[in-house]
Amino acid sequence: MGTALRDKIWVSELNARTEVGGNFRPAEPIRYYDTTLRDGEQTVGVVLDPNQKVEIAQKLDELGVSRIEAGFPKVSPDDATAISLMMRANLKAELWGFSRAVKGDVEELLRLGLRASVIEAPTSDIKLKAYGLNRDEVLRRIHDAVSFAASNGITVAFFGVDGTRTHLEFLKEAYLVAVNAGAKEVVVVDTIGACGPEATAFLVGEMRNWVGPQIPIHWHGHNDFGLGTACAIAAVRAGATWIQGTINGMGERAGNTDIGETALALTCLYNIPVQLRLDKIREASEAVRSASGYQFEAWKPVVGDNLFMRESGAVATQFHIPEAIEPFSADLVGAKRSIVLGKKSGLDSIDLKMKELGISPLSAVQRTRVLAEVKQRSIEKHGLVTDEEFRQILARVAAAKAG
Repeated sequence: MGTALRDKIWVSELNARTEVGGNFRPAEPIRYYDTTLRDGEQTVGVVLDPNQKVEIAQKLDELGVSRIEAGFPKVSPDDATAISLMMRANLKAELWGFSRAVKGDVEELLRLGLRASVIEAPTSDIKLKAYGLNRDEVLRRIHDAVSFAASNGITVAFFGVDGTRTHLEFLKEAYLVAVNAGAKEVVVVDTIGACGPEATAFLVGEMRNWVGPQIPIHWHGHNDFGLGTACAIAAVRAGATWIQGTINGMGERAGNTDIGETALALTCLYNIPVQLRLDKIREASEAVRSASGYQFEAWKPVVGDNLFMRESGAVATQFHIPEAIEPFSADLVGAKRSIVLGKKSGLDSIDLKMKELGISPLSAVQRTRVLAEVKQRSIEKHGLVTDEEFRQILARVAAAKAG
């Protein structure tokens, strides 16, 4: 980690201790495969039109995402249109498709000119029962679809649906069939978010043993138990070199692995390099929020609105020393720090807000009166005092003195 970056990170030194695993270093930076436009759109109620998808893809490209899953064209004509538009958008990121282990799906990728795709097939007994398939039939489908794609010049990453709930021996067989048929990469898939970090690390380690050292391993997880980021980090430490995820962690149920969270955690807590521009993550987040119509908690890690706002008077006294009240610099993620006023504000909050607004300092008596009015106004409205309301309070206090 360079000195300039290290100076913006103020986490515990315990993270770097050898006995807690601080000496782990992958050979290459961790890269990101973004599935916001496919898996993320599966968020309930979200519909993205082709032009919106292109706009989001451009933001993902600026973010430094290495691969963008452009869509599932066989089942969505809109996705096919979006893919065609993206292919003409001069993106630096690779465009990938999504396909079932079905020849017709692969043929649609070829028609559009895509040269890379995930190919999925169910592997758990639960999913096989749901689809009315048996193991032999699935293995045949995997072989036929992957070999057809590979023979037509498509780079394939095999994606075993519900892999974390699949019997290990059959999971191994399915992935080896895919690799022997021509899959160049593999995805360990926690479709239902059913793994904890320890199980994630175990399964990624097993996959590495099965497919050998030359096959890149992806991790695709969900956040059903609030462990999406922890599982992704466990996967990296076990040998995964690609993280599949979405912007803002959007997706079905509790959402997918959050790209921004994992990138920040790997960078700050584990000193593991990532191929992503953290200073662009909030821009990408806002673009996806705007297009999807979905909002999230203001305290959400990395991209939440409250992260660098300070209301508490006790915290405001330390505002001039960011590392005293924050684990990383706002600059690191392209954010700005600010003081907001409310019930919990103190005298230092008043001084900082006045300095921010370019207003001359008050006398000690005036400061006390202003603070009292700020607190009262915040209690009355059950919220923060806006800058305009603050100016009005200042004007009243000044008028009272003049009177």
